Amino acid sequence: MRWQKKAVAASAVIALATALAACSSSGGKQEEENSGGSGGNAADTPRMKVALITHSGPGDTFWDIVRRGAEAAAKKDNIELQYSADPDGAAQANLVQTAIDSKVDGIAVTLNKPDAVIPNVKKAVAAGIPVSVLNGGLDSWKTTGAVGYFGQDERIAGQATGDKLKQLGAKKVLCVIHEQGNVSLEARCQGIKDKFGNVENVNVNGTDQPSTQATLTSKLQQDKTADYVVALNAGIALTAVTAAKDAGSAAKIGSFDMSKEMATAVKDGRVQFAVDQQPYLQGYLAIDAIWLYKTNGNTIGGGEATLTGPAFIDQSNIATVEKFATNGTR
Repeated sequence: MRWQKKAVAASAVIALATALAACSSSGGKQEEENSGGSGGNAADTPRMKVALITHSGPGDTFWDIVRRGAEAAAKKDNIELQYSADPDGAAQANLVQTAIDSKVDGIAVTLNKPDAVIPNVKKAVAAGIPVSVLNGGLDSWKTTGAVGYFGQDERIAGQATGDKLKQLGAKKVLCVIHEQGNVSLEARCQGIKDKFGNVENVNVNGTDQPSTQATLTSKLQQDKTADYVVALNAGIALTAVTAAKDAGSAAKIGSFDMSKEMATAVKDGRVQFAVDQQPYLQGYLAIDAIWLYKTNGNTIGGGEATLTGPAFIDQSNIATVEKFATNGTR
């Protein structure tokens, strides 16, 4: 499959970047963090300053994993990593402008609210600042002039999940969107519907766990035909497990994304599967791509997206990734 080939390519890029380096940093609305110094294994290329700007909301542990990957690349590449995040599209666009004004050497950014953020991304490119896109914006990243995209094709990931649900014998699926207006989340649910058909979207406030739990509990109490709930991140999935129990529902839970807690839930059967897009790899490659471009003129992906997923994790293979999830890198 196309994504499998690109995943192999991503691994090759890491090996190349490591060889080049041998030769020659909790989200808030505005937060900066240096990602280590130029330690013994750091590249001897000139010190750079790179901004990583995401749409993360408060308490979303998925982005902790993205940041760990970005921080690992920054440490290797002698980069000062500045991190900031805001789930509001206009506010995220302002963060991009702030990075431009501070004359960073590169920007890695998510485009999950593309209409709001892309104009300022284009300003960065016009100012001679290389930009890489990660996690969201597959359909629009090329229009910005970015040097590369690192993430999964959310529609394809949703379609693969739809096929998985058919194999598991599901009858009706509730697809839980935890951030309204996020095009990546909408694409996941649409992909599930493409292949499975009987899907109802449920919108919740992903930053308010009690409200999310109450909404899902009420929905499962009302709709006895729903036999699967698919959450679009690990935290919401674990909330859905509790909601199903509170509702007295036999609905099973599937999820996108991994975490330490999700690995345990898959292992003990509370969650049937997780769709892993490898966020650590997304963060790592998005920062490394800027360093490679600045120091060696390299681009990754041949003008196409470098896909990092989807990969299904269930009880049959959880042992192969559990230790990495425990370490906070899966």
